[in-house]
Amino acid sequence: MEWLYSLLLGSYSLMDLIHWGGYLVIVGIVFTETGLLVGFFLPGDSLLLTAGLVAAAGGLDIWLLNGLTMAAAIVGDSVGYYIGATTGPRIFTREKSLLFARDHLLRTKRFYERHGGKTIVLARFIPFIRTFAPVVAGVGQMAYARFLSFNVFGGIGWVASMTGAGYLLGRTIPNIAQHIHVVVALVILLSILPIVNEFLKARRRQKAAAPRRGEVTHV
Repeated sequence: MEWLYSLLLGSYSLMDLIHWGGYLVIVGIVFTETGLLVGFFLPGDSLLLTAGLVAAAGGLDIWLLNGLTMAAAIVGDSVGYYIGATTGPRIFTREKSLLFARDHLLRTKRFYERHGGKTIVLARFIPFIRTFAPVVAGVGQMAYARFLSFNVFGGIGWVASMTGAGYLLGRTIPNIAQHIHVVVALVILLSILPIVNEFLKARRRQKAAAPRRGEVTHV
C-alpha cells in the first residue's frame, strides 16, 4: 500500500502510478471506488483520464483498458448493491469512521430519492455519490434486473467518456502529458460541480421552507 500513501501525499503522480501498476492497479482502484464503501476517496475520474493519455502514448492498449475497467465498474456496482441489500437500513445508523463516510451515504440517499433509478447512471460522474449509489439502491430493494441495466449503461458510459477524453487529448494535443496536472485539476473541478449545485439547491429549499423573519405562524 506504499503507493497509495505516496499518491495521497502528492509524491506519486497518477501517471507514475499507472506506469508502475498497469492494468491491475487501474482495475483495482475502479472496482474499489465503485464497489466498496472504503473507496469513496479514490480518484476514479482523473485516473481514467490519465490512463487514456497513457494509452494515447502507447503505454496501454485502449481497447483492453476499456474492457477491463468497464467490467470492474459494473462488477463493483453490483458488489455495492449486494452490500446494501444484505445490510439493509441499519447501515445508515452506523457511526462515521475513517473508512466510512456516513454523511456521504445520507447525501446519496437524498440524491437517490430525488432522481430515482437514473441516479445509478448520474452517480457515475459524481465523486462520493458514485461509491454509495449502488449501496442505496440495494438498501431500497430496487429490482436487480432494473439496477443492472442502469449499472451497465452507466459503467460503460463513464469509462468510455473518461478514457476517451484522455485518449483524444493525447492524440490531438502535443506534449499534453507535460500538463497533466492542469487536465486533472479541470476534471476534478468539473466532477465536483454537481455536488456544489446540489448543495446550493438544498440551501435554497431550506430557506424557502423556513418562516420568513418576523412572519407570524398560526396554530
